[in-house]
Amino acid sequence: MTYSKKITLNIFALAVTAFFVSAANAQIAVVGETVWTMTGAPISNGIVLMNNGKITAVGPAASVSIPAGYRVINAKVVTPGLIDAHTVIGLNGYLNQPHDQMALDGGGSFQPELRAIDAYNAEERLIEWVREFGVTTIHTGHQPSALVSGQTMIAKTAGKNVDQATIVPTAMIAATIGQAASAGAGRSPGSRAKMAAMLRAELIKALENSKKTEQPRDPRASTMIRVIKGEIPMLITAERSQDIMTAIRIAKEFNIKIILDGAADAHMVLDEIKASGFPVIVHATMARPGGDRENLSMENASKLKAAGIPFALQSGYEGYVPKTRVILFEAGVAAANGLSQRDALASITIDAARILGIDNRVGSLAVGKDADIAMYNGDPFEYTTHCIGTIINGQVVSEVKR
Repeated sequence: MTYSKKITLNIFALAVTAFFVSAANAQIAVVGETVWTMTGAPISNGIVLMNNGKITAVGPAASVSIPAGYRVINAKVVTPGLIDAHTVIGLNGYLNQPHDQMALDGGGSFQPELRAIDAYNAEERLIEWVREFGVTTIHTGHQPSALVSGQTMIAKTAGKNVDQATIVPTAMIAATIGQAASAGAGRSPGSRAKMAAMLRAELIKALENSKKTEQPRDPRASTMIRVIKGEIPMLITAERSQDIMTAIRIAKEFNIKIILDGAADAHMVLDEIKASGFPVIVHATMARPGGDRENLSMENASKLKAAGIPFALQSGYEGYVPKTRVILFEAGVAAANGLSQRDALASITIDAARILGIDNRVGSLAVGKDADIAMYNGDPFEYTTHCIGTIINGQVVSEVKR
């Protein structure tokens, strides 16, 4: 490990330690009429105990005793903290003004060196907004509006600064194949063939650099070397079936890891996606159909599930105010369009955690995992239900009835 990497890891370790120390005295018992652990069947009349930022016990009230001195919080339904598998909040803000729109740099079509953590605003109002609906973890970063727009990161929706919030500083490299990546007005890339050619050229360059005894240290080259070595995946937004196939073809050519994003036409190429083995972070259920999404289907998630393809739901990127959707509502609509209640909930908890590679910490209610919990006064997918509380790392971060 290089000295600079050690410094970076130490900074994040100190920040995370500070966050957990602040939760050291938070001893909480959450009691729910229904507790969805996502490790098995839901528990009726269940209890979740947490201490020092971690879950210490989960089970029926008959088998879990609440120790003296614990704060008790009651809810109709308790779930793991929700996970938004792809968003741009924290980089793009709710004001929709130039100073808070930092998810795209127009200076070039290929910029994998742009780090999401350098643009992330932990106190952006949209983060607080989604947290009040039970969202505790987000995969966020540069938006799908260029061939390669930059990096993504994974963060908790709590913390006063980026160091406190960050779980994974560099999660994926955000790429796009399709209309959104076309620079237009005679600029490059102006066609799908040029997008694929440019991406191949950069991957070839990275492959050659990876074989050098002394590898380049400039940010762009070193980032792409990590991609070609399989250390970090590319998140490739591809809506149309031909773009999905191009993404799969390039990934196979260079033996790189990818996650398909958006995939409005996924229901048209299910066999091909399944054969590829790549997971899908599917478009927001209620996204607007049009352009590359003209074949969008609200049943995409249920069709991916039926085909046995790993997937998660996202709020995605919105080019208009209020700049984000709420992942809870997207899952609710997916549940009304073919997904079971459990599968819809899994798509924004444990299944999302697995695709993001953070299921050892979040996504389910199990002993030893982060104490991230969402609480509701009814079925989370019912229109009249409210989120009545959110807990992150064992700390109550919201008690707003949202």
